[in-house]
Amino acid sequence: MDDSIPLLPGQISIGGGAGPQAAGPGRGAGELAAPSGEPEERELEAALRPRNLDDFVGQERVRKQLALVLAASRIRGRSADHVLMSGPPGLGKTTLAMIVAAEMNAPLRISSGPAIQHAGDLAAILSSLTEGEVLFLDEIHRMSRPAEEMLYMAMEDFRVDIIVGKGAGATAIPLELPQFTLVGATTRAGLLPGPLRDRFGFTGHLEFYSVAELELVLRRSAGMLDLKLSSAGFSEIAGRSRGTPRIANRLLRRVRDWALVHGLETIDAQAASAALDMYEVDARGLDRLDRSVLEALVNKFNGGPVGLSTLAIAVGEEPETVETVAEPFLVREGLLGRTPRGRIALPAAWEHLGLKMPGNAVASAMLPFDGDELDG
Repeated sequence: MDDSIPLLPGQISIGGGAGPQAAGPGRGAGELAAPSGEPEERELEAALRPRNLDDFVGQERVRKQLALVLAASRIRGRSADHVLMSGPPGLGKTTLAMIVAAEMNAPLRISSGPAIQHAGDLAAILSSLTEGEVLFLDEIHRMSRPAEEMLYMAMEDFRVDIIVGKGAGATAIPLELPQFTLVGATTRAGLLPGPLRDRFGFTGHLEFYSVAELELVLRRSAGMLDLKLSSAGFSEIAGRSRGTPRIANRLLRRVRDWALVHGLETIDAQAASAALDMYEVDARGLDRLDRSVLEALVNKFNGGPVGLSTLAIAVGEEPETVETVAEPFLVREGLLGRTPRGRIALPAAWEHLGLKMPGNAVASAMLPFDGDELDG
């Protein structure tokens, strides 16, 4: 007899203890950071995920705090408190959700906020959960408001009210839920309503990785892929990975392909650099889009200020692409600034492009930064 539970679109169910072997929803920044649709690529990415907290590299503070929460839950013999993970894409939120399920020896159900557009969608998921199951909701801030309000009671009281009928004849039927652990992931924690955010027992914010931490990630991945790299080779890849493990692993696989085609058994810094140069990832981690934005800003607009829409047209991209894919990394690296009058190239951008900053651009660079620009 088949006891499997039918899933809604956007759901993945994983048996207890096997969670880390499955690939979660892909998210990334930059062209090489974008998720691949090839099954083989996703399976390989899933295989590189750590399977327990001891194997998880980096995020020391969050890792220790989460380990304490899970250990206490195991001692009490109860499901772990609800967990919220926030931070930029590619830092390990999905991996940590899978680790929570593995550490608690519980099955894992995966869905996402955009897939839950009606309260009934959430009710169907919650009513099919088993005792102790871990429910992972990626991009939880994109869930519909009716579903959010249903989630409040489910998280706190482990029950939901199913509305039957309409108008004056409508009745609410209470539905008791088994104890479960909700793991939410978001790249924009500020968009979560306060009542929802407050119902999570543990909140962890993931930070970008240092080069040294990324080298540890790459060494582990290289061992699993049976690759031989010199220490300088690891440093070269880590330095171009934008502080993000997902990008580091993606670049490692591209370097592996380059070495395979060129018949290299050991990858040194020179080989890694040549491979990444071919994929248009420069020494600072900028890709083609990043450099196009900087070059347009510097060469066409004399360093700015220039509006986002105008800048996007200049590079042949949509404004949303420039703002969400290229801009966060450029701002974080101190290459691009946002002012009330538009985007400007900072001195580091001119230096990175090997150009001399003209005197009139210096005045623009000294303008106070602000997240809102006047000219769009």
